[in-house]
Amino acid sequence: MPVDPAFAVPGRFFKGNIHTHSNRSDGALSPEAVCEAYRDAGYDFLSLTDHFLGKYGFPIVDTRRYRTNRFTTILGAEVHAPATSLGELWHLLAVGLPEEFAQTPADEHAPALARRCLEAGAFLAIAHPGWYALTKADADTIEGAHAAEIYNHTSHVRTDRGDGGALIDQLHAAGRRINICAVDDAHFHCRDFFGGFVMVKASANEPEALLGSLKAGAYYSSQGPVIESVVYGEDSVEVACSPASVVMVLGRGSRAKQELGDGLTRVTLPLETIRPGGYARVVVVDREGRCAWTNPVWW
Repeated sequence: MPVDPAFAVPGRFFKGNIHTHSNRSDGALSPEAVCEAYRDAGYDFLSLTDHFLGKYGFPIVDTRRYRTNRFTTILGAEVHAPATSLGELWHLLAVGLPEEFAQTPADEHAPALARRCLEAGAFLAIAHPGWYALTKADADTIEGAHAAEIYNHTSHVRTDRGDGGALIDQLHAAGRRINICAVDDAHFHCRDFFGGFVMVKASANEPEALLGSLKAGAYYSSQGPVIESVVYGEDSVEVACSPASVVMVLGRGSRAKQELGDGLTRVTLPLETIRPGGYARVVVVDREGRCAWTNPVWW
């Protein structure tokens, strides 16, 4: 029976944003102000991931001074290399990079940079695929990535291209076992903050514990709804959540089952048509249209 680690491992959930920018690259606010904004908004942790580019001095911003007894930070960066199939500069999210991570050589291409991030201990995600029309062939070159962004809030707010679901469904349908994540990618030039986050199940709100849980897939992603539990059985999946208008389980291709209603908080969905596709993931939608997504489980 498949098990979703976010709802099976011990610990508690911590709310965090793992993709954010400051004025150390192209953001509007100082690192201190960004950390303060997320701390005051009730987040438990933040990864400040400024653009790791020569024009910004290859920053991995040291945010450790902004930690408190209830708010922590994970060092990281958004790293770049040439070039996607459309000729775009690659964008990869690396959470948990060491401060001394070496600068990117001009001739280092994305697969090599991705490997170097993984070897350095980072949680690696394919950033905002919808924003710059990343193809499956592109994504296939980034071996070992832990996740791809299913929702990028600034891409949604600024370009209406925040949805990464189509690419993720193609990857899953092809058998790639990659998780998903929702992020802000906030720059604070507009209201591109507090729109996408992860809820990480960990033993403590500490960088190493959070990073280990991210790599293990012990989290879910959300724009607002809360998922309290997901339990897979032989023939069905049981979902408990905050009040929802739709609770669904998705599988390969068009395979889907859903329950629609008003204020749904506990739903059981059949799996007989989902299971033969090899994987499933749960989506919860509230009455405002905001989503929460679990990582896929596999048979």
